[in-house]
Formats: sequence, structure tokens, C-alpha cells
Amino acid sequence: MDSKLWLALLVTAVGTLMMRALPLLWMRRHLVRKQAANPLDAMPPWLTVLGPLMIAAMFGVSLVPASSTPAAWLATAMGVLVTYVVWKRTQSLGWPVFAGVAVYGAVIVLGTATASG
Repeated sequence: MDSKLWLALLVTAVGTLMMRALPLLWMRRHLVRKQAANPLDAMPPWLTVLGPLMIAAMFGVSLVPASSTPAAWLATAMGVLVTYVVWKRTQSLGWPVFAGVAVYGAVIVLGTATASG
């Protein structure tokens, strides 16, 4: 690998570490400073909203295909529909995601195969 790729990997690794480590260190110092008997009382209210906001952002981005072709929109719609149906039946997290990704991939592959010949 050339040096530019290694530099990109290093920057990505450090960025990922900082995104995880800085909030942890900040919260630990915040709780120690508050010296609260109940850590939930010392937790900032905005922190409780952060997780659902991140999930909503990832969900929103996942609903818009990277290419705006009919096959991509169909694959996205089928993936969402299958994910929802499997979730309704299993009430779990793993199987719906697996099924949705599998159907999305199948629709994309079948759409590419029929378009090419």
C-alpha cells in the first residue's frame, strides 16, 4: 500500500477513537465533578436524546438510494418492506436487518442481471 492509503487509514482510526473516547472521558469528568449520589440526576438531558437521534439519522440516510435509478428505489422499498414484515413476526433486531439487506441485494443483483442482458 502506498503512504496516502496508510495516512487515510490512520486518520480514520484516530477519528473513530476520538468520537468514542472524548464523550466517555467528558462524561466521566462531568460525573466526578458533580459527585452525585445518583448518576442519572447528573446526566445532561441532551445526552438521553443523542442515541435516538443517531438512529433516526442513519435510518433517514438509508431510505435514500445512492443512485436515483428505478432499480435502486425498488430495492430500497422492497428491503424496507421485508425488514418491517420480518420484524413484525420476530420482534427481534438481527433477523429483520439480515432479511432486508438480503432482499435489497437480491433486487439489485437481479435488476443488474436483467438490465445487462
